[in-house]
Amino acid sequence: MRDVFVVGIGMTPFGRHLDKSHTELTQAAVRLAMADAGALARDLQLAIYANVVQGFVAGEMSIPGEYALRPLGIQGVQSLHVEAACASATMAFHVATNYIRAGLAEIAVVVGTEKLYNDDPAKKFAVFQQPLDIEEAGRYLARTAGMLAEVPAGADAPGKNVLMEAYAAQARLHMATYGTTQSQIAAVAAKNHDHSQHNPLSQYRKPMSVEAVLAAPIVAWPLTNPMCAPISDGAAAAILCSAEALKKFDRGRAIKVIAVGSQTGSERAPNDYASHVTRLLSTRLYETTGIGPGDIDVAEVHDASASGEIVQVEALGLCAPGDGGPAAARGETRVGGRIPVNPSGGLVSKGHPLGATGLAQIFELVTQLRGDAGGRQVAGARIALAENSGGFYGVEDGMSCITLLGRA
Repeated sequence: MRDVFVVGIGMTPFGRHLDKSHTELTQAAVRLAMADAGALARDLQLAIYANVVQGFVAGEMSIPGEYALRPLGIQGVQSLHVEAACASATMAFHVATNYIRAGLAEIAVVVGTEKLYNDDPAKKFAVFQQPLDIEEAGRYLARTAGMLAEVPAGADAPGKNVLMEAYAAQARLHMATYGTTQSQIAAVAAKNHDHSQHNPLSQYRKPMSVEAVLAAPIVAWPLTNPMCAPISDGAAAAILCSAEALKKFDRGRAIKVIAVGSQTGSERAPNDYASHVTRLLSTRLYETTGIGPGDIDVAEVHDASASGEIVQVEALGLCAPGDGGPAAARGETRVGGRIPVNPSGGLVSKGHPLGATGLAQIFELVTQLRGDAGGRQVAGARIALAENSGGFYGVEDGMSCITLLGRA
């Protein structure tokens, strides 16, 4: 299998883009990535577009990627459209990587886009009320009843959104299993909000203390508003190439794709964290690459809620089981700590435009490995890991996707 490199990245600011269409966001990110690589439209053989809900929100169900990319001169290429919930962009990146490794393309563009803010506010919330998602969240709440840390007397009642109640239940299950505290979850959120003040593309750029996070309005206990990812618009893109095509680009700025892998979840006991989908997948990738958790210099992980980061860093082996919360409280997962996690600000602060989130992680890690991250730079970073989750099914993520990147 051939080596693959990232030679260009581009990303729009995340947040509210009421004045831009999803097509305009897509084109902006792709233009930035192509300019960063020094690539021309005629260089490309493969284009992959990732999106989750644009068909639902805008009523454009057929070829949104082609509509967005052809005006840029990207035509006459192999083309794919990928949807895998919040892992859509990472899955698109993985597909492009495997196409190039297999010799089916030399140079590819991958872009993920989401636009949730629109003139009909009901639509941006309706996408989180899909029947199967709601039913599965309800089943999780029933399955974990009696296993969760109790809501303290006087704390706000559970939230009105069953999906957020399920996120909160996941946090309370970890609290009951390992003794994780609300203050430790707040430490994760405070860290990520602190990181994002140094990221000019973040949706939120205001640092927050642990105390401020804890004092914010409750969404569903123990989760307060700053512990939860916001609704976002945005796009991110990357240009990938084979080793043979690398001569067209600046090798000094190229980043090697060491490994990619994805795996769907499976049935297990809710508190059987040793069988968590990310644990199983990361163990497999560590074994096949010879890279272990101790070799990772910087990581971007899926923190749709701050408690989710705790679960993921433990599943990845970056922290011991039960130590994700204490490690955050000790400062080990912030920039300058033992294993910096989410220097971009993570989903809770950088933003979470579903179909763009995975490529935003890649954007951050390529920036880190190039040494271009400014005030959030992880010194000497050489190996980076991204973990991006998609959907929820049973007791865990519907799928987990891991990307390992390294300096070329």
